[in-house]
Amino acid sequence: MNKDSLQTRVQEEVLTFINSRKSLQLATSGKNGEPYASYSPFAIGDDCLYVLLSEMAVHATNLQENSAASVLIIQDEDDAKELFARKRINYSINAELLSYDNENWTLGINTLAERHGDRINKLSQLSDFKLFKLTPTGGRYVKGFGKAYTLAGEGLTGSEVQHMTGGHTKRDAA
Repeated sequence: MNKDSLQTRVQEEVLTFINSRKSLQLATSGKNGEPYASYSPFAIGDDCLYVLLSEMAVHATNLQENSAASVLIIQDEDDAKELFARKRINYSINAELLSYDNENWTLGINTLAERHGDRINKLSQLSDFKLFKLTPTGGRYVKGFGKAYTLAGEGLTGSEVQHMTGGHTKRDAA
């Protein structure tokens, strides 16, 4: 398979996988660099992800203080053939807080409501809920042992896909 067809195939698989999931794991850090792991329902936007988070939650405060974070979208344990090789995608992201009076707010809320229903419209009317646009700056897609790919560049599928080689080797006997 040539490099262009591999890239196209992997990018299509990434989008199909992301579309099959409804929530993501979010790793943020606060002012003092203390890590915090959480989750959120998400929607797919224009080469980005949208999340609506309450300011009462640590992850929303962290993203307002430090826009660099990490996202993990992962296959359910019960659906995985191999627990140690669950299909997943991990992104380094830049989070942008979208202002309530911005047209991007409307786009993000509509995108979330389309995916998650009317609850989004109700939550978006509460002043403590903030809309974040999460733009991937790079990532890694893993679909099994020996099937891992680096996604270089911005966006959900990256501008370049590279198959990761090497890695797992047997330990020398002691």
